[in-house]
Amino acid sequence: MKTIYHPAHERGHANHGWLNTHHSFSFASWYNPEKIHFGALRVLNDDIVEIGEGFGTHPHDNMEIISIPLQGSLAHKDSMGSEEFTHTGYVQVMSAGTGLTHSEYNGSPAENVNFLQIWIFPKEKDIKPRYDQMKFDEADRKGKWQLLVSPHKEDKVLWINQDAFLSRIDMKAGTSTNYKNHLSGNGVYIFVLEGKIEINGQALNKRDAIGVSEVDAFEIKATSDAEILAIEIPMHISK
Repeated sequence: MKTIYHPAHERGHANHGWLNTHHSFSFASWYNPEKIHFGALRVLNDDIVEIGEGFGTHPHDNMEIISIPLQGSLAHKDSMGSEEFTHTGYVQVMSAGTGLTHSEYNGSPAENVNFLQIWIFPKEKDIKPRYDQMKFDEADRKGKWQLLVSPHKEDKVLWINQDAFLSRIDMKAGTSTNYKNHLSGNGVYIFVLEGKIEINGQALNKRDAIGVSEVDAFEIKATSDAEILAIEIPMHISK
């Protein structure tokens, strides 16, 4: 097993007033040569956007973009004609493909929105752009892995243009679980949303992360009640 530990306090940080953001990987004006990407995972931003604020219309191409609201809601609009609200409990996927423009704003008049913005390098370039979102029941991740995103349309979750899988689990203190790779050779980036866990002797707290590779299964121990996001991605990519 090979691991790389990314403590929360070492993330990049910028507070623009309307946006308070933390970067797990080099992004915008924050650059760390040791944190460019983990396999196909290029961006993991932890964004808090103020009421009435957001990201104006901007372009993307050849990137798989996933948004996961942890609190509040997002208002999304894009050049494909999609215009949606994505609330806590939902996950949003956008394949930028040959190119598109979109905007994302705080969709609530009453509270800030906190969401994860995840970019994954695509498996195939220049595909037709697409947008989708889906609601997931919190009860379905209590003590078990809940699949959110998959490369297989038959899984009946959100589809992504990469051999990548996103899953969540909520664990009770004192319990343990195994993460088993969907595809042999993939790596897994474990991001602690809440609580405390331990992997391979490494203690992790809220917003800490650990990249695990060169193994197809590993154990996770919850040392408190914990909420975890697993991002399983290919480790070898062609950019």
